Amino acid sequence: MTITTLLQGAGEQKRGRRAGLALLGGISLAACDASSMGTGNATPVPFPSPVATTRVATIELDKGGTIQIALFGSDASQTVKNFETKATQGFYNGLKFHRVEDWVVQGGDPSGNGTGGGQMPSEYNKREFKVGSVGIARGQDPRINNDAQFFIVKRDSPHLNGNYTNFGQVTSGLELVVKIAIGDKIKKISVA
Repeated sequence: MTITTLLQGAGEQKRGRRAGLALLGGISLAACDASSMGTGNATPVPFPSPVATTRVATIELDKGGTIQIALFGSDASQTVKNFETKATQGFYNGLKFHRVEDWVVQGGDPSGNGTGGGQMPSEYNKREFKVGSVGIARGQDPRINNDAQFFIVKRDSPHLNGNYTNFGQVTSGLELVVKIAIGDKIKKISVA
């Protein structure tokens, strides 16, 4: 089964459709396509392709299956360190995916509804938000990231490039990402 087939099964949104901005308790994630939003830069910036990394996070789902994520420690070192520390301490164990849309899944909120988590500085980089990219939720101040909530995009999302911290890439288990439903639980996240 190809990624294209999986994404078509997950329900592609019509090109050019504007979905607006999702905002829950100060934590937002842009929900529009690239045609309706700029990157905030006066000049377009080329984004390099992902490269190999030595750290891998494994998300074990409560309903079965695992998702592996290559972490970009060289591009988002503090974000990766924070994510790894929380995973090692068992912070994510039992937490839900509280947001599921046709293009993204989001979880890691200790409140379970999109309002929880602390704050940490954003770490923007030049990585593209391609299918399977992993990013961090943030509020209205682009300098501040949430320190707990993460998201995985189910399709290319260029409107996020340069606007959200990209700290990883799904390397296996994308077929599970597209099947995540609201309320599905994380059994455990480990980093090796």
